[in-house]
Amino acid sequence: MADYFTRFSCLLDVGTPDNGDRALDLYNQLCEEGVAEDPPSDGFLLSIQPEHGGTRLWMHDGGSGDPQRVIDFVLICAKEFKLTGLWGFQYANTCSNARVNAFGGGAHVLDLGTRETIAWISTHAWLEDTLAGTGGAS
Repeated sequence: MADYFTRFSCLLDVGTPDNGDRALDLYNQLCEEGVAEDPPSDGFLLSIQPEHGGTRLWMHDGGSGDPQRVIDFVLICAKEFKLTGLWGFQYANTCSNARVNAFGGGAHVLDLGTRETIAWISTHAWLEDTLAGTGGAS
């Protein structure tokens, strides 16, 4: 039997240490919502590490995580703290054993001011589209 994992590690600057503290409360609310889902979200871990400064949130998987949950949280923070600029992260999909189509990843870029997706890619979808002749790199 194989185990599947989604791995990532990224930072979000929320501007002030007070915003960092408030972001922890927002994170806890989001986690409570995730537990109520069926099935529950894998979520992600959040901390404020001294090496990243008191204003930058470190978001990472806890062995396996949910990139969409990270995006949702970043959008909540963007609205709450009136963040602007571009933000993005990348993730890797992996497997404990060699399996066909079990590996890949992607990336997502947000405009924090408008809270809209600027661009995203899933390597799994890209590969399928490219092989089928319906998309891929130009």
